Amino acid sequence: MNMEKSNDLKWVTDVKILDEYKLHLTFNDGKESMFDCLPLIEKYQIFAPLRDMEIFKCFNLDGWTINWANGSIDIAPEYLYEKSIVL
Repeated sequence: MNMEKSNDLKWVTDVKILDEYKLHLTFNDGKESMFDCLPLIEKYQIFAPLRDMEIFKCFNLDGWTINWANGSIDIAPEYLYEKSIVL
């Protein structure tokens, strides 16, 4: 299986925290957008640890998307791309 990134795939190339639970995302195609993580944090138990802002601030970019807790919490880059608001 070829794991090279194709032009059809979207991935996060940069992320900054805007304010509480909101992220400024940059994607491989240059799209810049805002994603509000709070709805996911409130709805899904897997994201509950991110309520702690110190944990939320400790994210990592893994080459595809943003993740937390050593990769045990992440959001698919396609979801971020589709659900974020263009800036």
